[in-house]
Amino acid sequence: MFSKPLSLTYVMLFFWGGALLTFQSCMKTPEVKSRPNVILIVTDDQGWGDLGINGNQVLQTPNIDQLAKNGVQFSRFYVSPVCSPTRAEILTGRYHPRGGVYSTSQGGERLDIDEHTLAEVFKSNGYHTAAYGKWHNGMQAPFHPNQRGFDEFYGFCSGHWGNYFSPMLEKNGEVVNGDGFIIDDLTTQALNAIENNGQQPFFTYLAYNTPHSPMQVPDLWWNKYEDVAIDSTHRYGSKEKTDKTRAAWALCANIDWNVGRIINKLDSLGQLDNTIIVYMSDNGPNGWRWNDGLKGIKGHTDEGGVRSPFIIYWKDNLKPKTTDRIASAIDILPTLTDLVQIKNPFPKPLDGISLKPLLEGTADAWKDRFVFSHWRGQVSVRSQHYLLDKDNQLFDLSTDPGQQEVVTQPTDTILTQLMNAKEKWTSTVLKELDRDRKEVFPVGFKGSKYTHLPARDGIAHGNIQRSNRWPNSSYFTNWLADTDSISWDCEVLVEGQFRATVYYTCKAEAVNSTLILQQGKHQLQATITEAHDPPFLGAEYDRVEREESFEKDFKTLEMGVIKLDQGQHPIALKAKGIQKESFIDFRLLVLKRVD
Repeated sequence: MFSKPLSLTYVMLFFWGGALLTFQSCMKTPEVKSRPNVILIVTDDQGWGDLGINGNQVLQTPNIDQLAKNGVQFSRFYVSPVCSPTRAEILTGRYHPRGGVYSTSQGGERLDIDEHTLAEVFKSNGYHTAAYGKWHNGMQAPFHPNQRGFDEFYGFCSGHWGNYFSPMLEKNGEVVNGDGFIIDDLTTQALNAIENNGQQPFFTYLAYNTPHSPMQVPDLWWNKYEDVAIDSTHRYGSKEKTDKTRAAWALCANIDWNVGRIINKLDSLGQLDNTIIVYMSDNGPNGWRWNDGLKGIKGHTDEGGVRSPFIIYWKDNLKPKTTDRIASAIDILPTLTDLVQIKNPFPKPLDGISLKPLLEGTADAWKDRFVFSHWRGQVSVRSQHYLLDKDNQLFDLSTDPGQQEVVTQPTDTILTQLMNAKEKWTSTVLKELDRDRKEVFPVGFKGSKYTHLPARDGIAHGNIQRSNRWPNSSYFTNWLADTDSISWDCEVLVEGQFRATVYYTCKAEAVNSTLILQQGKHQLQATITEAHDPPFLGAEYDRVEREESFEKDFKTLEMGVIKLDQGQHPIALKAKGIQKESFIDFRLLVLKRVD
């Protein structure tokens, strides 16, 4: 989990009260009154072809299209094949294996705490920093966004969410209820904060979680696309699920409407010409829909899996243009800091480079480079003209962007360069990734009041089963006997007193049975006094059959205060007095420091 032994990793952070002072103390904050604001919008599973500006003849995205027409659009911008690796690269300017990200759940999505983030850089230079939406780089502090440089966080830390309508979210660690459709809500929260920000420059990270499944779409947007004709004569038309395509496009249309809200608000506040807006997606499309003939989808290291829309708009500061120079998510940190004139040195070398010369049209001789894509041991590498894929097949992307024809007789120079680059990256960068580490979840970080231990990170014992094979937004069910239990491999960072709250549902048969929270010799008991067996939330808005778990309205059970000893000790939930083989369904344990 960590790049160094756990106890040593936290010593300096604890000494500074869990803050980010280790990085920030070496940074002198300059005058920032004239510095531009930055809004970084990252969508989830929106492919290159899911925009009108990129040739989609059905989907209407007028606001994003105008950003592209009036800003700088990259036609060959690359991200990782899945969510958490891309987000780690955005945050650090470094390839995700360096930051320890190897999975999308149960700890493998966490960004090592000795990596320094874009938010830390902006915060240390006088910016107000806020993140709204999907985090997906660690849940428990110090992996939580509030410990990674963000003054404010509103959203969820998991990889996906099961309900998009007034869902259970968190605000700076405290569980809250959302207000309406999640993308509209996230945008409203961000706009309210921007309006009330005063004169301080801001960095706002809007991490939308659509069009990721489940395909829950409000009627307003579904009605626009429910009966739209789908042309399935494209490359993967035989695999296409047309209703999923319609739902994805309806969700993209909703995103576009919210982008329009952002532009209009900035304009009304007189901030539009002083705000850099970046728009992108985290990976390829989550389905076999039209994608401009590109090969592959989400999860693939081919063009269709990793080529993302990428637009930078800065009114009256960047002239409209489209560039075909290759660029990557690792370039976002050095580019943004260069644009706002942050000159502080970074503690670790960056893999990315500043794209400012391309944006400003001053790159008379732009040096060719290699860009790498990786997922689960599969690596592809790109130069300006060529792609060497995961199977070491060579494609000339300048004439064959769809990877239709393998170059069977490449020149020795081209093939050797790409093979050597791939081998070097695999033996150096990828070698830094530890996929076999034991995931231990920290509890009680000094700089944080709350620790969340969700079903996602738990281990089921006995009859207990996960509600779905995808852990991220799941809950535990089928708790039948007193011998069943749930545990978490935890390290309590500082001994202390913690108030325990459990989120659960249960049938009437579970009333009068007892839930037990235990760590070593310390134990809490609480009796189930009220049945709570609600229906699934938002099921009526699912436009196609979902693969993920449904969400429910989970009830809180206040268990009381428990003492937790410092050190690596499992934390467990157990049962006593189960009647008729029926106990609770479990979603989340929240531990709040009270001492």
